[in-house]
Amino acid sequence: MRLSTRSCGAVAGRFRPESLKRRSGPRPNAFVCSLSLILLAAAATNATAQALVCHGTQRPGQIAELLFGRDIGNHVGVSETAWMHFVAREITPRFPDGLTISNAIGQWRAPAGGRIVREPSKRVEIVLPGHADDEARLDTIAAAYKRRFHQHSVGIIVQSVCVSF
Repeated sequence: MRLSTRSCGAVAGRFRPESLKRRSGPRPNAFVCSLSLILLAAAATNATAQALVCHGTQRPGQIAELLFGRDIGNHVGVSETAWMHFVAREITPRFPDGLTISNAIGQWRAPAGGRIVREPSKRVEIVLPGHADDEARLDTIAAAYKRRFHQHSVGIIVQSVCVSF
């Protein structure tokens, strides 16, 4: 069943006064509108669940990607040695089962003036163990990096994935 937003009197969750006007012809009642919304929500949930179908030895899990800029001011302020010490002290103890580190080039827009800034970066991927405190551990790592190296932010991306080792 397809209903237009005019049929149920709403657009993107906003009230429209013209929806109160009488229209000629049949108009769906509140039950039909509610049922339509429930079916749409169920379809969206089902599409998300179906997108993560793991095969063979793969299992559903989550992967975290952390993005660390290395510039302090206008120069590389986080040396390879300082970075490796940070990994050993802050990341490895929180996720000892393993991780992957890649060199990257980060790019962002400076809030003051809108200038595009590029800097050498580190990208860390961690298959999360599935503990209740995984996100808290990620936040602790980000806070430690920002404090230690005077950074404004650390990017954290968490995605649902299929995993096997």
